Amino acid sequence: MYVMSAASLAELKTESVRKSIHVLIALCPALAALNLPLTVLALASGIVCYSLMERLRLAGVQVPLISAITCMASRQRDASRFVRGPVTLALGAIAALLLLPLPAASIGIYALAFGDSFASLAGKLFGRHRPAFLCGKSLEGSAACFAAAFIPAWLVSHSLAVSLAAALAATAAEALPLKDYDNIALPLAAGLAALLLM
Repeated sequence: MYVMSAASLAELKTESVRKSIHVLIALCPALAALNLPLTVLALASGIVCYSLMERLRLAGVQVPLISAITCMASRQRDASRFVRGPVTLALGAIAALLLLPLPAASIGIYALAFGDSFASLAGKLFGRHRPAFLCGKSLEGSAACFAAAFIPAWLVSHSLAVSLAAALAATAAEALPLKDYDNIALPLAAGLAALLLM
């Protein structure tokens, strides 16, 4: 039986907070269907506001709620640095919405919201097999990414080929050692793969 260490439990808690926020990006396709320019403007405004708040946090000014959430969701590598994840998350959604038609953008954004989140959590909980070709990621996390990207792609496209292509592209992008920049690569890769077969 595998027992997690205190450090692993703390890391899992941090990752759970991060990915709970991450999943919220899944609201973007529905909002974009109502008003694309306003959705893009809201995401861009969010980047600006978050960046200002993060600069204040780094300067020692505690911004109520925002600073606390940022600290709870920060990985050790981000302890005293600007936390880029929320910025790249919004940039990934903006790029997908502006560069792809809405069905393909939706598939890409859902792959980002769910595929990346489930990959991370499954990797932390169950990841034991880490072959070299996955650049430190686990087979278990990659399988979770594939499944979590495939299901919404199927619900959007109703096409096995589109869903497989999007899920494979999302899994490949998530496996690359891009750190927070996978938030940009993943929705574009999944959305473009879907678009090519739509």
